[in-house]
Amino acid sequence: MNQAAPPPTDLISKLLIGMRIQGVQYRRIQTGPTFGLGFPPKPGHAYFHYLAVGNAILRGADGSQHLLSAGDVVLIPCGEGHSLLSGEDLPVQCLETIDAAPLGDAVSGIDTCPSTHAVPSAVLFHGCMVFDLGGMQGLSKLMPAVMRADGNAAQFPGLLPMVDAMKREVCSGRIGYAGILARLADAVAAMIVRDWVERGCEGASGLVMAMRDPRLSLSLLALHRNPGRAWTVEALAAESNISRSVFADRFQAVIGTAPLRYVTELRMQLASQWLSDQRLSIEVVAERLGYASQAAFSRAYKRVMGRSPGVARRGEGLASL
Repeated sequence: MNQAAPPPTDLISKLLIGMRIQGVQYRRIQTGPTFGLGFPPKPGHAYFHYLAVGNAILRGADGSQHLLSAGDVVLIPCGEGHSLLSGEDLPVQCLETIDAAPLGDAVSGIDTCPSTHAVPSAVLFHGCMVFDLGGMQGLSKLMPAVMRADGNAAQFPGLLPMVDAMKREVCSGRIGYAGILARLADAVAAMIVRDWVERGCEGASGLVMAMRDPRLSLSLLALHRNPGRAWTVEALAAESNISRSVFADRFQAVIGTAPLRYVTELRMQLASQWLSDQRLSIEVVAERLGYASQAAFSRAYKRVMGRSPGVARRGEGLASL
């Protein structure tokens, strides 16, 4: 009897459970009637913008433009350079050159609104972060440069109360608002990613196609549920109920990498998360991932990630914010 393919929601849930937003630096920004803010490229990071008040134009690195209004949320998953402007052809100033006043842990405020204007024309909440999808990290390379969500849109049920709460926190500046905003940003980013996956990832290939493949999805789900098992190509093929050769060819064609290489990369992505985020010991991580010794795990980790697990656990080597 053939095993039924897991529903796509199982793999999407695995993706969202593994998603982490780390190393966040937030800014609350308020502006006058005209503004041009530049955000430099940040490889390995993601940008998050929530426009609480006003309107803006988001101009991407490729010159594309996106009109934003109050309530819009934007996720730029690969950290591409971009700018936010009140109108076309305005000069742009790099955000990092503008003086910011500390408002709390990892939060600062920027106010470019002239004193002659009692009320700012635009208020936005901005974050720059390490965007970690855990074992599904390969998906980040497939995501569009700009992912926009309208808090009032029907395709995002439940988002409107969250962005309303973000607006209240951004505008009130009450004690502890930074921590509340960070948690809301996590949830909103997860909703944006979930919507993108559920819509077929806009035709993206590779891992997305495999998640929806009735055979490959079986082995992927088994692998992500138990990454520390002593996986072989034969064992993965058995989960998909097809022969070893057919499975290997199909996996390579759809995902673009060999099955066991994918297994190793998945393990190292999970190891990185466990070491730097959960602060697990190298010994525990090596055991969880099925390595016979710390030395064997350390060699594999350094080969794939380019640094030792000890460096990862100490939080060193991350791209600078």
